[in-house]
Amino acid sequence: MAYRDLRHFLEVLESRGELKRVGTPVSPILEVTEWADRAVKSPGGGPALFFDKVEGSSMPLLINTYASAARMALALEVPDLAGLTTKMEGLLGPALHPPKEGLWEKLKLIPKLFEYGAAIPKSVSSGPVKEVIVRDNPSFEPFPIIQCWPQDAGRYITFGCVFTHDPESGRRNCGVYRMQVFDARTSAMHWHPHKDGARHFGKARAAGKRMEVAVAIGPDPAVAFAAVCPLPPDVDEMMFAGLLAGEPVRLVKCETVDIQVPANAEIVFEGYLDPEETRLEGPFGDHTGYYSLADRFPVFHLTCVTHRKDPIYQTTIVGPPPMEDGVMGYAIERLFLPLLRMQIPEIVDMHMPVEGVFHNLVLVSIRKRYPGHARKVMHAIWGMGQAMFTKVIVVVDEDVDVQDPREVAWKALNHIDPERDVEFAHGPMDILDHASRAAGFGSKMGVDATRKLPEEGHTRAWPDEIVMSPEVKAVVERKWRDEMERRP
Repeated sequence: MAYRDLRHFLEVLESRGELKRVGTPVSPILEVTEWADRAVKSPGGGPALFFDKVEGSSMPLLINTYASAARMALALEVPDLAGLTTKMEGLLGPALHPPKEGLWEKLKLIPKLFEYGAAIPKSVSSGPVKEVIVRDNPSFEPFPIIQCWPQDAGRYITFGCVFTHDPESGRRNCGVYRMQVFDARTSAMHWHPHKDGARHFGKARAAGKRMEVAVAIGPDPAVAFAAVCPLPPDVDEMMFAGLLAGEPVRLVKCETVDIQVPANAEIVFEGYLDPEETRLEGPFGDHTGYYSLADRFPVFHLTCVTHRKDPIYQTTIVGPPPMEDGVMGYAIERLFLPLLRMQIPEIVDMHMPVEGVFHNLVLVSIRKRYPGHARKVMHAIWGMGQAMFTKVIVVVDEDVDVQDPREVAWKALNHIDPERDVEFAHGPMDILDHASRAAGFGSKMGVDATRKLPEEGHTRAWPDEIVMSPEVKAVVERKWRDEMERRP
């Protein structure tokens, strides 16, 4: 059963001991971050934190909502995050296994088509987010917006689901972009050139038109997760959220902009971006563990605020891993593995270790069939969507568990001849990569850590891995168990 809203999810978390209500007064300036950082780096990721008393605001603040594997699995209604791969395979259905030409096989697709249809967002006339409407003098000031790190340029809205429309096609996009609050009525809109929101703004600017924007805070888990997913351009995140939740997202029209937002959200900020206006934004303590540098970004002008009568302000932090975004990143990895396999069928598994902060390291296992196969996979990944930003790709054989970086390091370092097996390429880089030779452009490295074929220059015999025989393991297991049970 899908969650009605964020509050329904919090009820489930509290019933399972996954939510900690904090009654101690805390400052939104740095203190909330220190609490959240201590929690997420404790065993198991710590609990979600619900602050009842945030200095300077009457609203409670929620953070670390999805900062553990257990809570992320609960949010997406799977037994564990590994189960997301199976869930996506179920959603893809016919695309993964096309039917034969028989009528019966085609008829069996009908239930799946109904599932897709049921996920189409539904327009409603009102919802909880409309309980309070502030048109006159709307302001960011009543909200417990946090300053995350000491050198941040100010307070930031960090978990806003930002809704925009393509000025030409009218298609909707929803992404999560940070917003530095400049004053009561304006903020930055920080998005990188490859993001759909930035693409929409570029079209509006070229036409010399204002671009309307709405920012939803605290939607249900499926919407929040869909907003952070790297979906292909013009794929509706609200449709995807409906597929994840198993029922349509209910959308309500904003008051001052022609945009629909989740009716069950806690808070919505409505406004616009002026095509000619930018302002210096940053620095900001980012997910790389370093401060991103200041730069100029569009300015969001607040025109209206709607919210529930007793809204919950949901936020997040990024910084030195592990953090909440790392857990969400792992969920994305598991969910999108079947899509990757559709494009590159030889892939067995892939993993993005949290220390690689998403774009710095990807570990891939493949079914190797021919010379140069690993290099083909590297370049295929570099040619796919946001995977183009991957700085280092390590390709291993199918018998290597890429979910265990220690095993990958052991096998890779035994398998490579560095001069022969390392490949360099140039191309787009993540804007936050401060080591690249230019902003957004630099070099990438691929490591072929597979067992080499004679055609790849390895003419000697490849040694066997040391593995104890199953018969001996079984005999010793019995003796070991009996002996250990007799220990004093």
